[in-house]
Amino acid sequence: MSVEEGGARVDLRAIAELVEPGSRVLDVGCGDGSLMELLQARRGVDARGIELSQPGVNECVRRGLSVIQGDADSDLVHYPDGAFDYAILSQTIQATENPKLVLAELLRIGRRAVVSFPNFGHWSVRSSLFFKGRMPVTRSLSYSWYDTPNIHFCTIRDFVELARELGAEVESAVALNSAGQRVGMRLPWAVWNLFGAQGVFVLRR
Repeated sequence: MSVEEGGARVDLRAIAELVEPGSRVLDVGCGDGSLMELLQARRGVDARGIELSQPGVNECVRRGLSVIQGDADSDLVHYPDGAFDYAILSQTIQATENPKLVLAELLRIGRRAVVSFPNFGHWSVRSSLFFKGRMPVTRSLSYSWYDTPNIHFCTIRDFVELARELGAEVESAVALNSAGQRVGMRLPWAVWNLFGAQGVFVLRR
């Protein structure tokens, strides 16, 4: 769902920059394994993945990655506390049945939780609703309303508030605009919420 550049999704490259080299990582909803492959190549991590779809699992196995088939909404409870340095959820939290529970599990499993997601508060989304009266289809939200996997629409400000409810600290964060460029680092959340097409957050308790 993200803008692509240089062979890797821009949010995946942003995540890779935030992960410490040599870390132990769990990639939840790892898809085809692109992020795990990137993290292994650039950061030398010990990566494990969990993926719901059989095609995704098959592709991870084809790439030689360590993956199990499982559901973020129900299977994270089987992981012990603090089992990983980072528990990562990229472009998936808005498609889970219980985002709050899933985020709480990430914070329990990992010393840090890394989450990227499309921002439904972006100006293009607001513009489409206001001027056209229709659900938006953008570069980062490329599905029509009737076939989207997104079931919980979230803005950057919503996510920050959810982190606070869970007692999590925002250790670092990046907002990416529709061109994949970083929005100003020191700007307030309200500005990120307007101009960030997607957010990437590192949380810890």
